[in-house]
Amino acid sequence: MDKLKIEYMNIDDLIPYINNPRVNDHAVAKVASSIKNFGFKVPVLIDNKNEIIAGHVRIKAAKRLGMKEVPTIRVEDLSPMQVRAFRVADNKTAEIADWDFELLELELEGLEDEFTGFDLDEIEGLFAEPEKDDEEKPEVEFTKEVLEESQYVVLYFDNIMDWQVAQEVFEIKTVAALDSREGYERKGVGRVLKGEKVLEWARRGKESADI
Repeated sequence: MDKLKIEYMNIDDLIPYINNPRVNDHAVAKVASSIKNFGFKVPVLIDNKNEIIAGHVRIKAAKRLGMKEVPTIRVEDLSPMQVRAFRVADNKTAEIADWDFELLELELEGLEDEFTGFDLDEIEGLFAEPEKDDEEKPEVEFTKEVLEESQYVVLYFDNIMDWQVAQEVFEIKTVAALDSREGYERKGVGRVLKGEKVLEWARRGKESADI
């Protein structure tokens, strides 16, 4: 493998790739801030015709900062098809990794957000405690489709003991009730039973009665 050679080029001699699929103007300010604070540490990749392979945002940021020259690496060992593939892969592979938020929080501690690329609001959002929802979430959504398209049976219990036993026997789950219309206010909490479970219980009861 040939050693990489860094060559400083006049920024006006570098040609942006006309079919660059990345929309990156919104990133220029952040990259410019990074270059201003840390220097231009990542060379731009170019081909034999000085067309940019990777580093479009860095070039835009450098121009915004008034830079005349930037470090480049001339790529000569890739075919035109490989260059096209590399352009896509260079951007796509950067999206694959995830953050370890515990370690990230340690790394960001004491750092100014303008140096890291993170906005203050973004940092606060990453580490904010999730809001707790005190309302019980239904395990089964009792939708209009369930009522209109499914076969169902309503069981009525007139005492709390039978109701408590039924909850355990039939593995009854809480469901979301539909909004009531005026004059049809709902009472109590809707429930859904597995039909298979009810039939199994009914068959066992019938078999016991036939003995």
